[in-house]
Amino acid sequence: MSSNKSPSGSSSSNPQAIAQSGWFSRFLATVEWLGNLLPHPVTLFAILATFIVFLSGILGYFDVSVADPRPIDASGRAPDGMIEVISLMNAEGLSRIVTGLVTNFTGFAPLGTVLVALLGVSVAEHSGLLSAAMRAMVMNASKRMVTIVIVFAGIVSNTASELGYVVLIPLAAMIFHSLGRHPLAGLAAAFAGVSAGYSANLFLGTVDPLLSGITEAAAHMIDPDYIVGPEVNWYFMFVSTFVVAAMGAFITEKVVEPRLGVYNPSDASIDLGEQKMDAPSATEKRALKWAGVTFFLVCAILALTVVPENGILRNPETGEVKGSPFLKGIVAFIFITFALPGFVYGRLAGTMKNDKDIIDAMAKSMSSMGLYITLVFFAAQFVAFFKWTNLGTVLAVKGATFLQATGLDGPEVFLLFIMMCGIVNLSLGSASAQWAVTAPIFVPMLMLIGYSPEVIQAAYRIGDSVTNVISPMMSYFGLILAIAARYQKNLGMGTLIAMMLPYSMFFIVGWSILFYIWVFLLGLPVGPGAETYYGP
Repeated sequence: MSSNKSPSGSSSSNPQAIAQSGWFSRFLATVEWLGNLLPHPVTLFAILATFIVFLSGILGYFDVSVADPRPIDASGRAPDGMIEVISLMNAEGLSRIVTGLVTNFTGFAPLGTVLVALLGVSVAEHSGLLSAAMRAMVMNASKRMVTIVIVFAGIVSNTASELGYVVLIPLAAMIFHSLGRHPLAGLAAAFAGVSAGYSANLFLGTVDPLLSGITEAAAHMIDPDYIVGPEVNWYFMFVSTFVVAAMGAFITEKVVEPRLGVYNPSDASIDLGEQKMDAPSATEKRALKWAGVTFFLVCAILALTVVPENGILRNPETGEVKGSPFLKGIVAFIFITFALPGFVYGRLAGTMKNDKDIIDAMAKSMSSMGLYITLVFFAAQFVAFFKWTNLGTVLAVKGATFLQATGLDGPEVFLLFIMMCGIVNLSLGSASAQWAVTAPIFVPMLMLIGYSPEVIQAAYRIGDSVTNVISPMMSYFGLILAIAARYQKNLGMGTLIAMMLPYSMFFIVGWSILFYIWVFLLGLPVGPGAETYYGP
């Protein structure tokens, strides 16, 4: 049986043999080739922004235009006339570019919200709270539950960016080895949770304001007053956490681990006896306990501002939670709910003693955001140019017309959209970079055939997540490859991708089915105040 064979056994149970088979080898080579053709994301946005300027000049010269798709305005008058492509290749365009360069950057919605949320997360991360909580969760799991707990912990770890990659994935491999199981199966389970389950989570994290800001800017091409808050996908992503964790555990135990077979320690490139990651100490457990108490107290206080009918942070006009200061200020609450428990943990664990330690933690996180800030500068120019030229609206109208003409304006359009996002993700691994490129086209396009930006964003998050684990362009792919090589000498990229491919295949099918059932069969909102359909 395949489960009794080592990685050097038959090709039917050997990921390396699968990776070296003709079709799969060509597939991997194509992905790598396409990825290598792409420049750095920062350079890519600079090129795209320049391309938009030249394209606007060409299309403006030929007077390309579409009928105005915007809804009836507040006065009851329907917009008349056409929307034309506006050229930036003239004196007026050049003036607008040079005068708007700074405001495009500073006014880019995701910039401030992500940085503010990260300030709070940084306190919890640098105090050791998140690392200790993850170790406590995984190392205290029973042998029967260890797989699903590892995948679940991987999904939750996305709240703190790279923590799952740096801490959980090596830890999972060690735990599986200590249990007599194949360490690469543990690595695969953790990698699947951290990366393929990237968008799911129980809590709002830095990715939520990042994506919602881009979505809102894209929605403004059709509806200038449309608001997309960071919380708009929370219901769906909360439920997705449990579904993806269950799928990940099933694939690990029924597909990946049997193919890997029995582990042979002689395959390792390190002395496995030297591996060690300690469980939380008594001091850390005490600090975790009081950090948890602090977290629930903060949540209880916040609940008092919105749960009662006279809650002070409800919408002052309607009395509802929808459109309330609470939801509009959700980033501030992300900051508070991470920073306060983080400091309590640090104070009791001895990793933080005063305000200077908090400031140092925040400063370290901000210093690591240099690349992101640089990327945002160029992405903001691209998004602004796209809006100024009306290219987004023109492409959206023409695309919506095509979808309606071909009968692809029903829920099935999201299956194609999810698959497209997954394919694009193979070569453009950054979630923010990919969404900044695709949102200005597909958000207004799908809005015009009747779907809300919140639902469109939820679908994008599925496609953006599921292929992370098989994308050589994913920023942490090299790190995972290095960790895996500790347990299997000469392990190549093809072997790792072949091992992770079942997760991508199952996740894109299972998560898409959940999306269809949740949104279209049950008619449930994907988040607080989120509508399924958009209409005037």
